[in-house]
Amino acid sequence: MNIKKHIPNLITLLNLAAGLLAIIAIFKGYYDEAFIFVCLGIFFDFWDGFLARKFNVAGPLGVQLDSLADMVTCGVVPGLMMFVLFQNIQEDSTSVYYLTEEYFYMGFVPYLGFLITLASCYRLANFNIDTRQTDSFIGLPTPANALVIMSIPMIQYANDFEGLTTILYNPYVLLFVTILSSYILNAEIPLFSLKIKEFTWAKYKKQILFLIGSLLSFFILGFVAIPLIIISYVLISVISNKMTAKA
Repeated sequence: MNIKKHIPNLITLLNLAAGLLAIIAIFKGYYDEAFIFVCLGIFFDFWDGFLARKFNVAGPLGVQLDSLADMVTCGVVPGLMMFVLFQNIQEDSTSVYYLTEEYFYMGFVPYLGFLITLASCYRLANFNIDTRQTDSFIGLPTPANALVIMSIPMIQYANDFEGLTTILYNPYVLLFVTILSSYILNAEIPLFSLKIKEFTWAKYKKQILFLIGSLLSFFILGFVAIPLIIISYVLISVISNKMTAKA
């Protein structure tokens, strides 16, 4: 029995388990734990593919398992998180945001958070059949998008930047984030891959420098750094693409 071929799939299932635990944490109101579980799931998502290539056991089963696990951890979880954020705002600010019998339709607003889940599902399915995304991405990867969404409650409750906290506690801002998130997941924007298939400086210099810069930013700014890192990721990719095209 070849045990090696089962190791990557086991790690993928750990990614799925982390996503399930994140869902439970959100229902219990433990948003910090949900954030940690999503980070843990993304960590497993990196290593399952890396080990599959390292052990030369990559196959169609692993590809499907990976997408199904990501659908929960990076699709269902951020959609549910946005649903809960909308819901919390409406429960705390009924009169401000017209959640009354007269404006009963506002009760449907939280469900718009699941647009993120739908967009993530489409992005994952498209990724599996898009031959252009073997060494790079087109559209924001679901793990990166999930980190942005999961950082919102962390920024709100850390309250290190009061002005930003106030902005993020506004349903119209969250609706904008939801729509932008759903769009950029499937936008025709080429982005460099953050997955390092082998630890070589010459081939993955951009990725390594970006990851180091991201870690430094997180230590300095805390959770506020996460959306800034993702914005930087998109901008660096766009600028790099334009420079390559001119060359």
